[in-house]
Amino acid sequence: MPAAPVFDSYALLALLRDEPGAETVGQILERAGQEDQPVGMTEVNYAEVQDIIRRKDGDAAWACIASELRAAPIEFHPVTRRLADLAAEFKARHSLSLADAFAAALAKEGKTALVTGDPELKVLEQELKIQWL
Repeated sequence: MPAAPVFDSYALLALLRDEPGAETVGQILERAGQEDQPVGMTEVNYAEVQDIIRRKDGDAAWACIASELRAAPIEFHPVTRRLADLAAEFKARHSLSLADAFAAALAKEGKTALVTGDPELKVLEQELKIQWL
C-alpha cells in the first residue's frame, strides 16, 4: 500500500474554508479513514492553519475546528532535526515560506505526494510528487 500523502496548509484550509479543492481534500481524508492510514501534516503547517483561521474567523471558530481535527485521519508530525534540515535545504534553494518548506520536507522524507494548490510549490515539481488541487 502506498504511503499516505502529506497536506500542506493550503490543502487543509481549502477544506475548512470550502475553497476550490475542498472536495478532493475531503475524498483523500475519507479514504485515509477507511484505510486507517492517516495523511501527514507537520505541526508547523498546523500552526499556520490555526493562525489563519483565528485571524480571519476568530478564536471561537478555531476552537470548533481544533475539536473536529482531533477526530480527523491526520497525523501531525513534530519538527525533528532531520525534518528541519530538509526544510532548510528547500528554503535555501527556493523562495518558499517556512511552512511550505516543512510540508515539502515531510513529503520527501516519507517518499509520498504533497497535496496542495499553492502555486509557490511549482518549483518543486521535479523533486517531489505533487497532487495538485
